[in-house]
Amino acid sequence: MSRIVVTGAASDIGARVVAKLADTQPRPEVLAVDQATLPPPPSLPPEVEQQRADLEFADLRSMFCGADTVVHLNYQGTPGETDAAADESDLLIAERVLQAAADCQVDQIVLLSSALVYGARTANPVPLTEDAPVRPNPDFSWAVTRAEIEKLTAEWKKANRSTAVAVLRPTTLVTDDDLGQLARVLHNGRLGVAADGDPPVQYLHIDDLAGAVATVVECRADGPLNVAPEGWIPPDALRDLEGPKPRLRVPMWMARGLAAVRWRAGLAPIPPGVVPYTSHSWVIASDRLRSLGWEPAYSNEEAWVVSHNPGPLDWIPARRRQELALAVAALGVIGGLGFLAWLLRRIATRRAAA
Repeated sequence: MSRIVVTGAASDIGARVVAKLADTQPRPEVLAVDQATLPPPPSLPPEVEQQRADLEFADLRSMFCGADTVVHLNYQGTPGETDAAADESDLLIAERVLQAAADCQVDQIVLLSSALVYGARTANPVPLTEDAPVRPNPDFSWAVTRAEIEKLTAEWKKANRSTAVAVLRPTTLVTDDDLGQLARVLHNGRLGVAADGDPPVQYLHIDDLAGAVATVVECRADGPLNVAPEGWIPPDALRDLEGPKPRLRVPMWMARGLAAVRWRAGLAPIPPGVVPYTSHSWVIASDRLRSLGWEPAYSNEEAWVVSHNPGPLDWIPARRRQELALAVAALGVIGGLGFLAWLLRRIATRRAAA
């Protein structure tokens, strides 16, 4: 009987991965490891062993020795948030996981990264494959940390060549009735004053990511693997799904500068490093993962639909919503011009009185 250790089992993806792995045939022994500060994952199969531990300080060898596979899903950092302590913790824990896996001669490691590590640039091919260079945009700290963990893992692999090391790079993750943190950050980055550019987008349902992890474990895959539904949502199709949104297009440098000012002042939840990911393409191809037998249950569009909480205007056809949005925008412009004219008259009156 094989033994699998899953870190980060208290997370949404961790709980799904544990349940899926525990249901495979022949049934493995599964140890679900949670951070001591988090509530235990709900409704895990009764045969799954659970352990609470602080991965920065716990004796990982006591958990890993005797295991065939370690699936590392534990992360402290959150996409779109600047948290140096969390990033440092993620790096430290990844290093400790790799060292313990080497000490215990684990046969396979599966590590969760992100497609954000490719970076978002005008020169990116559409789509990106695993052969593309890892070049995250430097001021998006969460993506930079994922890239640093990947570099650390690649160096570890050179000294442990007999161990299969799979690094999963999922695109934007969503769940039922929830866009997810990264999806919300990217969505908000496309609103208001935004950089010029309409890249295609992808959405991956969390159940399909759990299925990808199970496939990689079963096949003992090695190397980086993109995780995304086939194809992508073009800009026009995304606008039809979302409906018209208020957006003022400005050059990239201006959007990044404004985002930096608003971020430092606490006026917006969008760090400046997110801006390129909202205006340049970073969509990925998952042919390598598909060749292992993985097939997502949700397309990009279906993942978006199930994650979307309908708004009060969603019953209105897209064309009509666009007309209403344009009308509201026009009224806003007229109101702004009227206020400016009133302000100028008031200033002129005061000067004349003086």
